Amino acid sequence: MRTLPQRHPLGLAAALLIFAIAPLENLMAQDSVTPTATASTSASDSEHNKSLIRDAFDRWRNGQGSVFDLLAPEAHWTIAGTSLAAGEYRSREEFLAKVIVPFNARVSRPLSPTVRQIHADGDNVVVLFDGETVANDGQPYVNTYAWFMRLENGKIVDATAFFDSKTFDVLWTRVQPSH
Repeated sequence: MRTLPQRHPLGLAAALLIFAIAPLENLMAQDSVTPTATASTSASDSEHNKSLIRDAFDRWRNGQGSVFDLLAPEAHWTIAGTSLAAGEYRSREEFLAKVIVPFNARVSRPLSPTVRQIHADGDNVVVLFDGETVANDGQPYVNTYAWFMRLENGKIVDATAFFDSKTFDVLWTRVQPSH
């Protein structure tokens, strides 16, 4: 089995640090009067949302859909950092049209995700994954992503994505979208 190269260890370390801190912040924010009900509801919601996202990633990996199928029409997607695609997208339609469709037009097959970790806390789900594909010019594209998502009623309504912007930008500028 081929292992994917490690990308920017500080970026991954920051994402993993957030994984460790987030549960502590949520524990401190819980209502001390009803901790059992909150923890029970949160655990149930967490498992449900984690399962929704894991299933979506499995379908994506198997070529039967993608996580983007779970985006609510009014979803707000932020790409953090300085990549050419960095910024805020205020709807599913805008995000797909400005980022996903042009990305897919630069590659010969859909990005294949390999999930490393999924963490959920109520409506918040964080996924660390590697994605790989082949660009239209025959060169491999391999990147590591951390997505922080908030779900409502089984739909992603807010997300922030982190990835190696240098690797992304090289693909974005080197390969023109096919039509």
